[in-house]
Amino acid sequence: MSEPLLRLSGLEPFVLTKDIPFVNVGERTNVTGSARFRKLITNRDYATALDVARDQVENGAQIIDINMDEGLIDSKQAMIDFLNLVAAEPDIARVPIMIDSSKWEVIEAGLQCVQGKPIVNSISLKEGEESFLHQASLCLAYGAAVVVMAFDEQGQADSFERKIEICARAYKILTEQVGFPPEDIIFDPNVFAVATGIEEHDNYGVDFIEATRWIRENLPHCHVSGGVSNLSFSFRGNEPVREAMHAVFLYHAIKVGMDMGIVNAGQLAVYDQIDPELREACEDVVLNRTPKAGGSATENLLDIAERFKGGTREEKKRDLTWRQWPVEKRLEHALVNGITEFVEEDTEEARQAAERPLHVIEGPLMDGMNVVGDLFGAGKMFLPQVVKSARVMKQAVAVLLPYMEEEKRQNGGGGKDTAGTVLMATVKGDVHDIGKNIVGVVLACNNFEIIDLGVMVPPQKILEEARVHNVDVIGLSGLITPSLDEMVHLASELEREGFDIPLLIGGATTSKVHTAVKIAPQYERNQAIYVTDASRAVGVVSSLLSDTQRDSYVADIQREYKEVAERHERAERAKTRLPLTSARENAMQIDWSGYQVKAPEFTGARVVDDWDLAEIAQYIDWTPFFQTWELKGVYPRILEHEKYGEAARALFKDAQAMLDRIITEQWFKPRAVVGFWPANRKGDDIRLFMDDTREEELATFFTLRQQTSKRKSSPNLALADFVAPEGVADWVGGFVVTTGPEEVEIAERFENVGDDYSAIMVKALADRYAEAMAEMLHERVRRDYWGYAPTEAFAPEELIGEPYRGIRPAPGYPAQPDHTEKLTLFELLDAEVATGVTLTESMAMWPGSSVSGIYIGHPEAYYFGVAKVEQDQVADYAKRKGLSQDEAERWLMPILNYRPGGRTGDQDEIAAQ
Repeated sequence: MSEPLLRLSGLEPFVLTKDIPFVNVGERTNVTGSARFRKLITNRDYATALDVARDQVENGAQIIDINMDEGLIDSKQAMIDFLNLVAAEPDIARVPIMIDSSKWEVIEAGLQCVQGKPIVNSISLKEGEESFLHQASLCLAYGAAVVVMAFDEQGQADSFERKIEICARAYKILTEQVGFPPEDIIFDPNVFAVATGIEEHDNYGVDFIEATRWIRENLPHCHVSGGVSNLSFSFRGNEPVREAMHAVFLYHAIKVGMDMGIVNAGQLAVYDQIDPELREACEDVVLNRTPKAGGSATENLLDIAERFKGGTREEKKRDLTWRQWPVEKRLEHALVNGITEFVEEDTEEARQAAERPLHVIEGPLMDGMNVVGDLFGAGKMFLPQVVKSARVMKQAVAVLLPYMEEEKRQNGGGGKDTAGTVLMATVKGDVHDIGKNIVGVVLACNNFEIIDLGVMVPPQKILEEARVHNVDVIGLSGLITPSLDEMVHLASELEREGFDIPLLIGGATTSKVHTAVKIAPQYERNQAIYVTDASRAVGVVSSLLSDTQRDSYVADIQREYKEVAERHERAERAKTRLPLTSARENAMQIDWSGYQVKAPEFTGARVVDDWDLAEIAQYIDWTPFFQTWELKGVYPRILEHEKYGEAARALFKDAQAMLDRIITEQWFKPRAVVGFWPANRKGDDIRLFMDDTREEELATFFTLRQQTSKRKSSPNLALADFVAPEGVADWVGGFVVTTGPEEVEIAERFENVGDDYSAIMVKALADRYAEAMAEMLHERVRRDYWGYAPTEAFAPEELIGEPYRGIRPAPGYPAQPDHTEKLTLFELLDAEVATGVTLTESMAMWPGSSVSGIYIGHPEAYYFGVAKVEQDQVADYAKRKGLSQDEAERWLMPILNYRPGGRTGDQDEIAAQ
């Protein structure tokens, strides 16, 4: 029997395990808590409102709270409209939703829209047991977890005694009368404002904390949440003090069992980093203590609050006093702070004082890197800083290397011990390696030997090198969906050839679910393990190679992945999907009568070569750049983020310095090609014609249709729905842009001198340039080349929110998951000749900093995800494209809702029985 854990889901499952100490519930999509969000909803600016939700997820919210209780709007309809829009945004919909309202009809409307398993916020005993039982039973029927407010017929609980009395009563009713799973019950014992000047309010923080402790000790398996921002209402307008109060409150509440809270995920101070005087004053208030200096805790906090208002930071003056320290401490300081200026002279000084050059590595350098590792593991250093530390380490080792080689020659061998050997590779057909390189650098910083085979590495090469070097771990990386199948194949080859070493899986398209369901079962001799990011890699590899931890760690992973696979199987079976004929009957219905769109300026392909690197830089979306470095947040706010701000500002400064060099020294040679063709929809496909007579067909873009069963009026979409049917003039465009291959050579030059930081930086900026080119070219298309929006006047930074008409979906992405559609696009554009971009056998584009897609100009067109498809559509798709069933399945493998070979999961189970 599985452990009773809170299990929620959006598009992705979320399980509240002991490894997750606290769940951030994003609060900004709440009209009662965010003036900006309320204004957007009131004005029906849902596109920008979705950005608020997206920001919450990007800033670390694991659940988002959505509340539409505003007197000037139809709250029920607003909830329906917004949740339906969220469902079409995978980067938002991947997290579970908390449906928040004081009106039951709004909550129930939300339950009928939301996908996955949500949380209802909230129900209570304020209207008596009958209403409570009714609402709780409906929540159970809808499959939702529930927040229970400490509120009964007498009112809200404001003391410890009242809080535990109401929660105990509600728990008994829910578990014994309704049959509600206790792990799906979340109590909110009411966070009230402290430091109000009213003495009766002084103990509110303590009452909540002690009630939390009692609930977790006496009401098994349930959870505790609260609206944290309520605590600090007395200090509205003084955000630094409010953030400090929230951090202090959470620090103490989490220790006694509060495992969830409605917070602004992007504005949480780090407890250890709060000014000590402010932190102590906040603790006095939250814990209702008498300050050391005497007097009232509230008065003391009021006295010092003004000094912290505004949160301005003074620029640090350069401090070189550390240059007077002993050489060992100087090296540690240089490593922790990424300072290369003095490393050569300090390393030489340490070498002269050491018995052997190896002792400098094993001594002060590894001691310094251990400090870096500890700080990184504790969340006190961030990835860009660690990569800078690696640069210092490499430069120090470069000083010692000639002496070590000479010593080897004299002594006939020898060398330093390592923590283990890790072989890393981007799989066959895939060209992306930024994430892999970052993981390699972080592992190398922790004394692991890294053998990096690069990109597009065939499986046999990986196996051969693993044998030659007797590696301890293999790490695979991939960005495009065909790479998933390559990883499955490599796992099966490891099994077939008798390997017994761990296999690490990472990259943008990979996931724990895919690893558990598809990869791990192919490699039963050892274990395939999904690694989310570089910050987890050291802990995973260390556990796998530890004599004392390995067996229990692998056993835990195997148990977890078995549960993940079983949950995935159950979830997939529970989803209703339509036959293709029914899905087509529910296609998007657009009124094409009277539709007219301007003809493009030209048809066919045209090379675009008037690119200015400085102009392109204005179109860069910096948020994904920070995400590359595992700094989660939205630009420019991340520069002032309490936790990440200092690291983000330093990284951004370095990026701007390199950007200046890219522009002034013309590092990149951007290339692009764009084309337009008369087009019409035919069924689920887009037919392109030679000319405006539309008599001779030129090519076909084949599209896939959603087969997920939809609620109410939501259509089952295919990209073809947004293109006019025969008899109505319409066009479709296509493009390929690339920063150029120069990034590879430049990155290699940096790597050759031990500067991985700059090598990763140039690749990250090249990727941003390619995306900026795609945005800039699309703007030219709308204004000029196609010209259906000639008066459009958005600033470059506004384009990030896609406020414009039209879309540019890319083959291999959610709206058209088939990467082979790139073949048609590249042939139409003669893209290889025009841009130098080539396609690998897995349909990845090389150079990696390239973007391609098609243009659709209808004003109702929007992005969506096809999701899983059934066997009837795959057979139909194969027939339309002239493929065999096996070929179609190969390219659509990541989205198949059945097992190739014709059997569904149910049929396999029946056969087994």
